[in-house]
Amino acid sequence: MAAGASLADTPEALWSAADVVVKVRPPLPTEASKARPGTTLLSLLQPERNPELPPVLQSLKLSALALERIPRVTRAQKMDVLSSMANLAGYRAVIEAAAHYQGFFSPQITAAGAMPPARVLIIGAGVAGLAAIAAAKSLGAEVRAFDVRAAAREQVESLGAAFLQVEIQESGEGAGGYAKTMSKEFIEAEMALFRKQAAEVDIIITTALVPGTRAPILLPKDVVEKLKPGSIVVDMAAEQGGNCELCKPGEIVEFNGVKIIGYTDLASRMAGTASRFFANNLVHLITEMGAGDKFRVDLENDVVRPALITHGGELLPPPPRKEPSPAPVKLAPKPPPADAKPQQQAIMAPSRRAWGTTIGGLLVIAVLFVLGRFAPEDFLKHFTVFILACFVGWQVIWSVTPALHTPLMSVTNAISGIIIIGGMLQIGGNVDLASILGALAVLVAAINVSGGFLVTQRMLKMFRKNPGGGS
Repeated sequence: MAAGASLADTPEALWSAADVVVKVRPPLPTEASKARPGTTLLSLLQPERNPELPPVLQSLKLSALALERIPRVTRAQKMDVLSSMANLAGYRAVIEAAAHYQGFFSPQITAAGAMPPARVLIIGAGVAGLAAIAAAKSLGAEVRAFDVRAAAREQVESLGAAFLQVEIQESGEGAGGYAKTMSKEFIEAEMALFRKQAAEVDIIITTALVPGTRAPILLPKDVVEKLKPGSIVVDMAAEQGGNCELCKPGEIVEFNGVKIIGYTDLASRMAGTASRFFANNLVHLITEMGAGDKFRVDLENDVVRPALITHGGELLPPPPRKEPSPAPVKLAPKPPPADAKPQQQAIMAPSRRAWGTTIGGLLVIAVLFVLGRFAPEDFLKHFTVFILACFVGWQVIWSVTPALHTPLMSVTNAISGIIIIGGMLQIGGNVDLASILGALAVLVAAINVSGGFLVTQRMLKMFRKNPGGGS
């Protein structure tokens, strides 16, 4: 209320007064029936799981946007509620696993004995999976991850986890950044991999979802039987049936000493952060649709239209998928006629750049002539060293391939400390200002060189692949 909002006494009063209704869970049909015709509804509608809801929204002529259908494109990332909540849920899944796991995540060496790190297998390397990988690695666990999408390998390894793969080569890339349903042969190889891993790992976190259908079974009963007593399974797909055959949504099941956590409210267990992220996503979406009097449902908007379920009393089908525009055809240049004479360059009409270079060179020669004629001998010696040092430093930097400048910038900057030569030449037998400044230049340049190489080595280690295997 301090921010200017008003509180409705009853849900009916809110629905009947609002032009735009923002909700987290899908509204009940009886709840949505209280809305005025033409109201805009923003919510996680999930029409596949709530088939009775779209006809009610259609009859009321509501403009209903399903937040889970916001396209996963770069422009819409700030409006993507699923990614925000998956990030929180992946982190929270590791926290829940750590709370129930009867051991350390990181390796421990104590007077009572040594303990190896917990071995964590994460199935699915989407937003939730990557968040779980990062959280488990930060706790010191040995992390392995599997995903049917080959593009996930680089992301997994960049977080320090080992990427597992099966021998069968098959693309798992689906629409919208999700994985697609794989062939029978691939699934059999996948199950064999999971059985082998189950005998080795302590914790398994599953995140696999296929939009619009039940979550695929990735941990059948025989795979769970391979787990050691005390192991933990966190099924993040529990709300859609679960990836584990023994999972019960909203409950913790214990089987042969293995706990199977089927919480469906992982993001809600971080309510403060989840509310802030969700609100920010909705603010960006409403801003996209227009603020104040400019607010409208634009059927041509490539973010709004894919999420629109009903509008103007019509039940809208998913928009057709836009195919990428074909690359423009480049016509080959026409060959010159056989009797055509080759064109000659106008070498007698130099360009402005050529004139500038010539005049600049003449000026440099003139300056050097004046210095050589009238400048003191000591000044000429120092000036020559300065020019040579600058030239060598410039050549060293510009000889490095531009593509390497980002990781090697500290090296090129350090090597440019070739000016250290000038400082060494200033150090003579007499203790004067020139000798002191020369010694100081040598010290600073040496620190620059050694520090540059040290920083570069640390940077390059970040780009090295993890040599450890997955088993």
